[in-house]
Amino acid sequence: MRRIITRLTIAFMAIAFQTNAQVVITDTDHYITKDQMLLANEINESGEPFAETLGYDLDDLDPMVLNQPDSISYTFGIENYEYSRYQLGTVISRSGIGLHMMWAPIIMQMAAMEPDGFDGSFTGTPNGYNEDDELIKNIMHFAMLSNGMAPQHPWPQYAEFKSGNPHLPQDIDPDNFTHDFATLRWDRSLMDKTLNPAAMGQTLMKQYLWAQDMLGTFHDGDENEVVPDEINTPDYPDSSAFDPNNNIYYGGDNLDGFIGQVLTAEAVNKVKFIITSLAFDGIELGMIDPATYDPDNGIQFFPHGIEVTEGAVAEGLPPIAESFTVTDNSSNLWDQLSFLWGTLNFRNMMDPTNFDDPPHIAYKSVFDGDPFPGPMSETGVPGPFDLMMGASKVIFMNLNAMHFNSAEGTFVDESGLNNGAPTPGSTISAVNAGYALVMMAKFTNEFAGTPLEPMALNMLNAQATFILNNFQDTDGGFMNSVDLNNSRDDSDKTAVAQATIARGLYAAYDKTGNSDYLDRADAAYNFLVDNYYVPQLMAFKTELNNDEATYTPFNFAVIAGALREGSLVGNHDEAAAIYTRFFKKVANSMQLSEGAPTGETGNDSDGDGIPFIPQQPDNLPPVFASEATMDMTITGIRNYEDLISSESISNYPNPFKESTKLIFNLPESANVNIQVYNINGQVVETVFNGTMDKGQNSVIWSPASTTNNGIYYLRMLVNNVNVANRKVVRLN
Repeated sequence: MRRIITRLTIAFMAIAFQTNAQVVITDTDHYITKDQMLLANEINESGEPFAETLGYDLDDLDPMVLNQPDSISYTFGIENYEYSRYQLGTVISRSGIGLHMMWAPIIMQMAAMEPDGFDGSFTGTPNGYNEDDELIKNIMHFAMLSNGMAPQHPWPQYAEFKSGNPHLPQDIDPDNFTHDFATLRWDRSLMDKTLNPAAMGQTLMKQYLWAQDMLGTFHDGDENEVVPDEINTPDYPDSSAFDPNNNIYYGGDNLDGFIGQVLTAEAVNKVKFIITSLAFDGIELGMIDPATYDPDNGIQFFPHGIEVTEGAVAEGLPPIAESFTVTDNSSNLWDQLSFLWGTLNFRNMMDPTNFDDPPHIAYKSVFDGDPFPGPMSETGVPGPFDLMMGASKVIFMNLNAMHFNSAEGTFVDESGLNNGAPTPGSTISAVNAGYALVMMAKFTNEFAGTPLEPMALNMLNAQATFILNNFQDTDGGFMNSVDLNNSRDDSDKTAVAQATIARGLYAAYDKTGNSDYLDRADAAYNFLVDNYYVPQLMAFKTELNNDEATYTPFNFAVIAGALREGSLVGNHDEAAAIYTRFFKKVANSMQLSEGAPTGETGNDSDGDGIPFIPQQPDNLPPVFASEATMDMTITGIRNYEDLISSESISNYPNPFKESTKLIFNLPESANVNIQVYNINGQVVETVFNGTMDKGQNSVIWSPASTTNNGIYYLRMLVNNVNVANRKVVRLN
């Protein structure tokens, strides 16, 4: 029987205690690419898609008007989405934390095929290299197809480094930084120039999230949307070639179309690079052929650490990778899952058989030969779709051969090769167990109808069953890891463990419909909220029995993902409000700077306490702090009129059609008056006037059918003190 627990008391609890506890940033020197990109992915999924699923109309949002029409819609529709975008832009075009696209495999291949005299044809000056001209040629073509324009001094890249120091070594140009990235470059000497599959994979996933959004529709010369319908297309009729005269361009607008193509080109080159250069057989790096690969004939996998040695070329050109050295020859489960996440989703985007919605119809024009090659099924030559398909297949087969213990029914964290034979470890973390379920569910969808689908489904069910049988402790919580040799994990349980178990089991339930998975996902979610969430502080403890929380981009990302899935799959109504409070308290403290898309134009113009990029006192870009702490101890009592703030009360849904519910918690019995006003300040209706008991309370406003649609205000008085004025919107 499914356990249904409503925590509206927790989610909307009045702040009855002194909450001086603040998030204290303790590290801004270490940018860990894989963790920051996981954060970008999880909050992206908790952005516009989450808001729209909850019924919010994002057209109601204005980035310059904080928390309107309410804090939930603003946090999801503006802050999550834009902070996620900042992260990606910082990594793949501004910071320089990786290998430059000039030396990407497809660019170099195309440059080698250019005729004599090509050098200098796009740069104006021959320098002995075709690659810079080839890159500019491609960028100019993308600009033509989108009616857009490239920024100045970007650093496009196809492979991301492991880490770096985000402190900018120069002052930011306050007038031009949005379109000229020269002053946003990081100090290359402070980067760890190690290639790591998780760093590249999490970035690949984020590249997908933005590319699929940006290229999922068309626009005209005035940047009006043109809906893809298999008739409207930027191409000539019955041709893959771009028609410059039909006034239809790629992308939702000029900028989206351009960036979407660049992101896709970066992603395709990255996957091409890892397949052709970074496959490791235990002795040396090389290429792998997905079409013929069989691990039974010799395993090749993507190792955890590959050090890059760079060398200078001609003046003014980016450095080139001269050698790659394996520094960590282990196969790391998180690495493989991270890269698989990106390839599976790009495979979905490029699928030539998918005509299910307008975005996939739009993608047909993107992957038909111009700007990107079509699939082998249509051309006879492998294209980007086949590349993503093949890379996904290789990673999956290696997961099965190196990381899946079929006898125990679980993946393991680490593996390697000894004389070509797999040497799997014996430990599986909650993080990897949970996200393995997410990836297996996705894999079964993308490889439906192939022999790999039942394999993936069997692995999903085995891993989920292993979690049910082995991870939950006697107190109801879930352990951080399990050792197959029966060595018990007695370390204090982390919030991350509860969150990833919930995240994974919700995915398993969503795929299979197995109610046992849902019950245990709810158990993990409930344990997370009951034992780690401190409603008075609007934040989570990160470790059981530890009143000092330590936040990182990684653990914030994981908790965010669990709350989102708890809402969408588990139907926990309070999850969206808890997420919003946690984001406001912690994420807005860890976000180091922001720019115009979020409403920030200088002097904290959007009022959220996050500095404008050029005004960031420590010269830091718009990324998260590497670490922050918070004292979760609660002391003191406030005056009664401060017990309930506008931020502590929410109504849902908003906008609404038939009714909206105002939910709050009273610290003691009190007289409550709730009235509805129209935009002219006239009282429309008294919803409640009387005594309410201590604890959770709610009122529902269901306006009469004669009440006009539009904007109204719910005014709440407690003991004649005005504690809230909530703007609500009634729709048809």
